[in-house]
Amino acid sequence: MDIRDRIVVVTGGGNGIGKALCEAFAGAGAEAVVAADLDAAAAEAVAAAIGGEGHGLDVRDEDAVRALVEDVERRHGRIDLFCSNAGIIAGDGEPWYATSAPNATWQAMWEIHVMAHVYAARACLPAMIERGEGYFLNTASAAGLLNQVGDAAYSTTKHAAIGFAEALAITHGDDGIKVSCLCPQAVDTQMIASVEGGGTAGVDGVISPAQVAEAVLAGLADERFLILPHPQVEEYRQRKAQDYDRWLGGMRKLRRRFGNPTI
Repeated sequence: MDIRDRIVVVTGGGNGIGKALCEAFAGAGAEAVVAADLDAAAAEAVAAAIGGEGHGLDVRDEDAVRALVEDVERRHGRIDLFCSNAGIIAGDGEPWYATSAPNATWQAMWEIHVMAHVYAARACLPAMIERGEGYFLNTASAAGLLNQVGDAAYSTTKHAAIGFAEALAITHGDDGIKVSCLCPQAVDTQMIASVEGGGTAGVDGVISPAQVAEAVLAGLADERFLILPHPQVEEYRQRKAQDYDRWLGGMRKLRRRFGNPTI
């Protein structure tokens, strides 16, 4: 996809990766960039800086997601690229079992990391299919391909996010719908700042949101399904596929080395 003259919506667009995406899309010549965020003031500030549009949005609210899509389609005629990017992190917590996080944390991650992607696609697909074209960029995580030590709810829902992105690509590829899944490791955002040292996700270094956005522009241009700003992730993914048991052993070793994350 060439971003020039495109209508783009980015959720979680008020900070971090979402903010960098908005800036990159505007710089690449998008016709309109809509930054949507739970923090409406942050979204509006990003929009003001790039000449875009800012909206408050709780991606857990399907009615609100649908209303935003309908509003953008009414004013601009279409949405070319919808970036479902909002995310949260929490950690398992004491006593650091894989089951330690409370149900409320699991539910919030399910709603934000999975159902928000479903809501966006459900709202956008009819018009996209009618036009015979449209693009979804769904932010998951390297944790969805591998795992995040010390955060079972995050890892599980990011796996589910990739599964849904795959389903979108399989089911609607023949309808002209393109899908990319963004899977970075540690990125210098408010989210990673809450984890001491970046945790195990930072083992290959913490990159900037701008670097992620640069990788996204390249990935969209090539229309690649997996966009991996940390190239090491592909090697790890292949190792996992080649010998699952050895990979699990390596992840346990990583856990012993880093311990549980401090969040």
